[in-house]
Amino acid sequence: MFGIGSTELLLILVVALIVLGPRNLPKIANTLGKAMGQFQRASRDFQRSINTEIAFEEEQEKKKAEQKQAETAQASEKVENKEETKA
Repeated sequence: MFGIGSTELLLILVVALIVLGPRNLPKIANTLGKAMGQFQRASRDFQRSINTEIAFEEEQEKKKAEQKQAETAQASEKVENKEETKA
């Protein structure tokens, strides 16, 4: 968890208990937990929207490539038809 070992976490908790006091510590922990949950939800939503945009862009590029390939095929068919008519 964030690269913090068990001894560092224990030390942080002891210092927080001394500084904040036993009455305020549960309230602060609750508030901190809610804030972390909101941050995680926001980051998941952001990641989801980024992935959606990437998928949309890839789909657009795929459609453009298919259109270009179809245009190239049509152009080559026209050239072949002109050559056949001349011959």
